[in-house]
Amino acid sequence: MPKPIGIFDSGVGGTSIWKEVTKMLPNERTIYLADSANAPYGEKSKEEILRLSIKNTEYLLGQGCKIVLVACNTATTNAIDYLRSHYNVPFIGIEPAIKPAALHTKTKKVGVLATKGTLSSSLFHNTSKLFAEGITVLEQEGKGLVELIEAGKIQSKEMKTLLRGFLQPMLDQNIDCLVLGCTHYPYLMPVLKDILPEHINIIDSGEAVARQTKAVLEQHQLLSDFDGDPEHIFYTNADVEVLKDLVDRPTAQVAYLDF
Repeated sequence: MPKPIGIFDSGVGGTSIWKEVTKMLPNERTIYLADSANAPYGEKSKEEILRLSIKNTEYLLGQGCKIVLVACNTATTNAIDYLRSHYNVPFIGIEPAIKPAALHTKTKKVGVLATKGTLSSSLFHNTSKLFAEGITVLEQEGKGLVELIEAGKIQSKEMKTLLRGFLQPMLDQNIDCLVLGCTHYPYLMPVLKDILPEHINIIDSGEAVARQTKAVLEQHQLLSDFDGDPEHIFYTNADVEVLKDLVDRPTAQVAYLDF
């Protein structure tokens, strides 16, 4: 049996990345950890984010994972350098898609919706500096969004009120691209499309991360040649039903795990 791809996130949001990865790599087994009991990571200290990231990584490696995908912007920006230097498997990280936004914007104004932990990280600021020269990057902390998504309240009145409050100041500044800087946020796409004008380009990292995962597996000769329906195992330390609703695939096994 081929070794699985390990994926962890502060909760259910990283399943948006899992969907892109399994679409591009249909022969791969996966194990997904949703650390929903500790969500959101964006409100925590760097030390706490690192501790949780180590805990998640060590569980996945204990399950025989051949690669670890850190499907959380906050964990990537605060912990991935440590993880890469301390564990002998490849790591794939997530960071806000500043580069494609900078390439696509015509107004030279780009909005970034992300967690406090991502926006305050040195990796985010270095990425912005590197790719957004001559571009105005308007940052907005999505305070409260992850909690509502984790509670299954994506279409709630409270969610729409929060998003309108976050987006209007960026629209007033004439953004034409909105970067989703948290893997939970692609699940807000239907709500965002209702709120935002049609010309706003909404950009997330999912497909790019899937391409990078495939490239790294090829580079390390770790691609699976499994012929059949590979198993996908999901663990959460919170509400199993929220995770089941988002995954919704016959071969997926979703279970509660106190980790």
